[in-house]
Amino acid sequence: MTTYIARRILQALPLLLVISVALFALLQLIPGGPAQVASSSHMSAEARHAMIVDLGLDKPWYIQYVKWLWGTLHLDLGSTFTDGQPVATVIGDRLPATVQLLGTAFLIAFICAIPLGIVASVKQYSILDYILTVLSYIGISMPVFWFAEMLILALAVQHSWFPTGGQVTEGVPTTLWDQIHHMILPAIVLSLNFIAAWSRYLRSSMLEVLHQDYLRTARAKGVSRATIVIRHAFRNALIPLVTVVALDVGTIFGGAVITETIFAWPGLGQLFYSSLEARDYPVLMAMMELSAVTIVACNIIADIIYGLLDPRIRYT
Repeated sequence: MTTYIARRILQALPLLLVISVALFALLQLIPGGPAQVASSSHMSAEARHAMIVDLGLDKPWYIQYVKWLWGTLHLDLGSTFTDGQPVATVIGDRLPATVQLLGTAFLIAFICAIPLGIVASVKQYSILDYILTVLSYIGISMPVFWFAEMLILALAVQHSWFPTGGQVTEGVPTTLWDQIHHMILPAIVLSLNFIAAWSRYLRSSMLEVLHQDYLRTARAKGVSRATIVIRHAFRNALIPLVTVVALDVGTIFGGAVITETIFAWPGLGQLFYSSLEARDYPVLMAMMELSAVTIVACNIIADIIYGLLDPRIRYT
């Protein structure tokens, strides 16, 4: 297993390098360009030229990329165009809020999707299965921004049960309940699509496993239905779901951009949106590369989990 993990990491390095080159080149194609964004219109021509030279934006894009890559390898992500702060510091300040929100959303999705998927598979073609199917399709097709706005209007504006946005209530001492209270609505919005999609994947995977010959044999030997469903079928049905969850890491980051912006949640999603508006290229580049590293790492972790769930899977 250790050899396999080391080999996968070595294979991921060229992939991340190619991704970083593509992302850096695409950022250069954004209208306006870093050179124009980095200098304000009220600057004199001399001051503008001096700033461009100081930031290295007068060089070709591939030379700028090599400089960025060298700095990144030394944990120097550069400085923001807007206020000159270190990019690593800006991202580090926002990272805990995003981890808190995404972790809660993932937890809610797992807690809800797993029992819903199991029940739908066990009660196949029943009224309950049809109801869950309709609800899951609604959840999958529900636009994140629309669902977020409806929750705010219904539960925050009309009834004042939840705050409309932010991470804590301004002007009062911060408490754990206050943070949870602010996190409920954005976490529900982020988790809805995953609850719907993961429950459908698990239902399909469970149905495939439940019709295997070894489970028919277990039923014929008098093994209880609960043991068959939970101990045997569920464990084997988890393998496809693990793949889907690993691939959904990038999707949930995209959803976090919309959700954090709507709910004014001070995380990486809101930072990405504001940086995109300001065309703060160092922040955008660092965040996109961080997202790519996270997705690749989650896929490696998913491969490791395969071996833990199914002893027949062995890596060499």
